[in-house]
Amino acid sequence: MIGRDKYDSWRALTAAALVMAAALPAQASTPSMLDGDITEAEFEQSFERFEALPAAPSPGHGVVDLESFDPPLEPELDEHDTVRSLGVGVASYYGKRFHGRPTASGERFNMRAMTAAHKTLPFGTKVRVINPRNGREVVVRINDRGPYSGGRAIDLSRAAAEEIGLINAGHGRVELEVVS
Repeated sequence: MIGRDKYDSWRALTAAALVMAAALPAQASTPSMLDGDITEAEFEQSFERFEALPAAPSPGHGVVDLESFDPPLEPELDEHDTVRSLGVGVASYYGKRFHGRPTASGERFNMRAMTAAHKTLPFGTKVRVINPRNGREVVVRINDRGPYSGGRAIDLSRAAAEEIGLINAGHGRVELEVVS
């Protein structure tokens, strides 16, 4: 009776597992206040140094109300601005479906503004993007993070991509310069 032996083995294993589980203490890893060296008064005093946080931080200098903030469509350049090359990379652009959605900086994406996404540059950084195939260039302001696909260096707004002639191809090699 091979079947009977198999049944007896499973029964024995199940019984052994139940006995071992019952033998474990219910709260073996949970320390008790009564087991420790700390008194209840000392325990309560350990929380005295923590104070409740205010309901909301008070606005300080330089605080921007994102509900009423209306960024300029084009970054402003000064004749004293300096340029630092970031090298060559691939640029793509945001599709229409992102229009109006919040960016990583908190402002709403505007496909008609001269803005862009970059993985590491600080928000507000002005970047000159040059299309070497046609020599056209545009200055954008970084207001989002990305791009996250295809080894691309920068994602442009639709308006910026139109300005340098990237719309038909969808992406292309560009030269990038930080303007400060």
